[in-house]
Amino acid sequence: MSAPDLAVEHLGADYFQDPYSVHARLRAQRPVTPVIMPGGAPVWLITGYAEARAALADPRLSKHVPGWHPEPDSIFASLDLHMLNSDPPDHERLRKLVNKAFTARRVERLRPRITAIAAGLLDDMSAQRDRPEVDLLASFAFPLPITVICELLGVPAADRDDFRTWSATIVSDTSAPEVFQAHATAMTGYFRALLAARRREPADDLLSALIAAQDDEDSLSERELIAMLFLLLVAGHETTVNLIASGMLALLTHPAELARLRADPSLLPGAVEELLRFVNPLNHATDRFTLEPVEIGGVTIPAREWVLCVTSSANHDPSRFDSPDVLDVGRDAAGHLAFGHGIHYCLGAPLARLEGEVAFGALLSRFPGMSLAVPASSLRWRHSSLIHGLESLPVRPR
Repeated sequence: MSAPDLAVEHLGADYFQDPYSVHARLRAQRPVTPVIMPGGAPVWLITGYAEARAALADPRLSKHVPGWHPEPDSIFASLDLHMLNSDPPDHERLRKLVNKAFTARRVERLRPRITAIAAGLLDDMSAQRDRPEVDLLASFAFPLPITVICELLGVPAADRDDFRTWSATIVSDTSAPEVFQAHATAMTGYFRALLAARRREPADDLLSALIAAQDDEDSLSERELIAMLFLLLVAGHETTVNLIASGMLALLTHPAELARLRADPSLLPGAVEELLRFVNPLNHATDRFTLEPVEIGGVTIPAREWVLCVTSSANHDPSRFDSPDVLDVGRDAAGHLAFGHGIHYCLGAPLARLEGEVAFGALLSRFPGMSLAVPASSLRWRHSSLIHGLESLPVRPR
């Protein structure tokens, strides 16, 4: 089946509030389908598990628009040169250099510090127990991962609110072009100054390690370092913020599973995998573009088309997961696509898992009576097709 034979569906603004029902309908009708996104962009959505997994590993799907190159001095050129936006052989080169700095040992060394950060944030929440409600997202889910990634990179914690603002603008589907330009420019300028400071005075942090990373006399250029900082700071907190907030919402709205997890903390590592599958901090993987006509799921996507592999839909595909819309903290969720698949599998997956395990364990232990302060139906989701995240999560911590 080819593009002219398929009806194109226009997705409205309600897509942001409930993408799952849209994905379920599209997946049942046809797992590969053209749509118009809420912002007006024509894309192909791949919603089935088998189809999305295959597409994520298909070299005919490029990370670049064929024939398009950003202006050399544009903000896109400054932020685009990271490994998530690169195809082979550039991807292997960049990932190899970053792997030398972002090691499993460096991540595991963070466990005590992550635990201490979480405890401090929960102390602050405990001090607010006399208030009728606390925003768990603002009080805990955001500051934990942004503090961790800032400390890991050597970014002063005092600057974390700026990064939150810049990041939210960059991943939003509704940011005005002039606001996007201003915030992206501010972020890039900050990175340049930070790199200059670390070159003058190296420290025991990931940024200094990235500057020093060498492979056969190869190293990251200034522009590549800026793009890598952008990737690590945005990806290093956006996904984990939403894992913690959306994961707690899932647990609070499934009290039997919450009680089960609290009664048996040994389930926690597997429960983090199930929550990654169930709540999906990202709606879809980052952009791909067809270099040639590509047949997936019996549908031929023409060349030069924009493709989104909808990992959140794939993780709810009943052909791969039994009763996928049921939260089961004892489920074997191995094979979920929350971290992607193939050469672009998330480099930060071990850090996200560690932060999730510490965060959920600390919350369940400290606040055994936590409950939602508002009806779940009243919660609002951010206007981003990429990020699936709450605007706020009011709770009663007790």
